[in-house]
Amino acid sequence: MTNAKIELLAKDLNHQGGVFCPSPLADMKTWNTHPKVYLDVGRTGEAKCPYCGTVYKLKDGEHFAGGH
Repeated sequence: MTNAKIELLAKDLNHQGGVFCPSPLADMKTWNTHPKVYLDVGRTGEAKCPYCGTVYKLKDGEHFAGGH
């Protein structure tokens, strides 16, 4: 468990408002961590990886508008 907290900009999210963990944004190497997990950060502004405990959170003042 890393218990890291990664602050994201809205532009770091994909068009659906999510990110994948493990992430290069968290300085993780995919070969030595865990399976790729999709985390929906855009909906609530924060998501926690169930494998490693890393929390991905939008920086204060950042908002995800979402695409159509």
